[in-house]
Amino acid sequence: QVQLVESGGGLVQAGGSLRLSCAASGRDFSRDPMGWFRQAPGKEREFVAAISGSSGDTYYADSVKGRFTISKDRAKNTLFLEMKSLKLEDTAVYYCNGVATANYYYTTSWRYKGQGTQVTVSS
Repeated sequence: QVQLVESGGGLVQAGGSLRLSCAASGRDFSRDPMGWFRQAPGKEREFVAAISGSSGDTYYADSVKGRFTISKDRAKNTLFLEMKSLKLEDTAVYYCNGVATANYYYTTSWRYKGQGTQVTVSS
């Protein structure tokens, strides 16, 4: 059974940093694209970042570019999201995704999804 388990969320002040982790099990994701999405209350789930499977190319939403960094530890089958200079509008549940069958930017393109971890940014 494939599982993606996120951790590292929490409460942080604006301007602070957090590092999210996504531990994968049941499948080797080292050659698969993986990504992060987020969903704020009352809003649709939106793309945050993705990393390709082979080349390791990275892709970011404009709203997080320059502040967030996605990376993958292939040996540990773990995905990370380093978040800096956090803003109030970054408050959301963050979801880990694995294996995209189409455009990375659409949540429906991803085969595997985690349960999410809450990130709350306070003023």
